[in-house]
Amino acid sequence: MRNHHPLVQLTLARFREQLRQPEVLFWVFAFPLLLAVALGLAFRNRPPEVIRVGVEAVAGADSVASVLAHARGFEATVLPPAEAADRLRRGRVAIVVVPGATLLYRYDFTRAESRMARLVTDDALQRALGRRDVRPVAEQKVMEKGSRYIDFLIPGLLGLNLMGTGMWSMGYALVDARKKKLMKRLLASPMRKSHYLLSFIAARLTMLVPEVVLLIGFGMLAFGVPMRGSVVVFLLVAVVGAMCFAGLGLLTASRVRTNEAANGLMNLIMMPMWILSGVFFSSANFPAAMQPVIKALPLTALNDALRAVMLDGASLASVAGPAAICVAWGVVSFVIALRIFRWL
Repeated sequence: MRNHHPLVQLTLARFREQLRQPEVLFWVFAFPLLLAVALGLAFRNRPPEVIRVGVEAVAGADSVASVLAHARGFEATVLPPAEAADRLRRGRVAIVVVPGATLLYRYDFTRAESRMARLVTDDALQRALGRRDVRPVAEQKVMEKGSRYIDFLIPGLLGLNLMGTGMWSMGYALVDARKKKLMKRLLASPMRKSHYLLSFIAARLTMLVPEVVLLIGFGMLAFGVPMRGSVVVFLLVAVVGAMCFAGLGLLTASRVRTNEAANGLMNLIMMPMWILSGVFFSSANFPAAMQPVIKALPLTALNDALRAVMLDGASLASVAGPAAICVAWGVVSFVIALRIFRWL
């Protein structure tokens, strides 16, 4: 009988184990596609939203409402002062106009849509009163692929999926083997601990290419998401990210004995990155004081590198910094996991 290296046999065993678990296949392949479809449809490119304006029912209200009604993109309603204030408070109108010798605008300056409503409403009214531009202007409306929300979302979903499947597949498989006393039998074999842990990472990588191709290919075909960089570089970044989170998953489950403990630890690690690492919105929205910590998170580095290659056409050298952060997290996590790992 032909002999194979223990790492090869262990990897094949892990791979077959993954294929026998429908929930693993769902979370690796189906879930990111469903999430991409739902968010892609929710944030699809749409025509400009109508600006809802409340006009207080005082002298001159009808003429102001008539001007806005004939301007493009407004929905103006004459309202009693109390009702106008109530609708503004509830967000049912973006701005309230009080006609008079001096036009008064009431709006919530903390809301971006209200600040925009103030500018375009004033522009429409001033033009109706005869204002002319000092210099002629022209406009050219452009909708460029790569700047849409779906273009931002797809690489982030891939990074999120690499983190989730890497950690969950490592963590639960180790805890399950420990609970079923399978490790007790393996402990009696001449197998090395490093071979056993590396087999989990190797088996995880066998699912990587179809996982990446399916999600990115779907984004390109269904939503026209561009791939401006090298496919090889993109896959290399994905491999680095997958190995990084596989190492973190091994570290998380290296000593725990119950699914509840593993679930708590993995959520403790992943939830901050769900929020901070720029999956669904840019991490630049957080305060400047938090940015050094956010940039040091592995999911932030992975998402930045994936987006740079996919949307900006970045080279391997250009994403060396974020890739190095992922490598550091993965190597350090695996080394610590190897040292503290417990069979029983």
